[in-house]
Amino acid sequence: MARILNEKKDGFPIPKDNYKMILIGFGIIIVGFLLMMGGGADSPDTFNYDIFSFRRITLAPIVVLFGFGFVFWGIMRKPKMKEEEEKK
Repeated sequence: MARILNEKKDGFPIPKDNYKMILIGFGIIIVGFLLMMGGGADSPDTFNYDIFSFRRITLAPIVVLFGFGFVFWGIMRKPKMKEEEEKK
């Protein structure tokens, strides 16, 4: 335990692979919000039923929640140790 406390930790607190997963998660969130776009009425006098489509009401929120979950997993995931570090 003393060896762990004496070691210097240089660099970022989150490894590079985790940053990639966080960026992928943000991309998934953006895709979810893009799925929610559109469907507005051309004139205020007509009602457009496309507002309540499956894509906007169900699919897009699920994609956004999956993206947030992916970002959370990217933050919390511990990096895998290399074989050299495991032998020490």
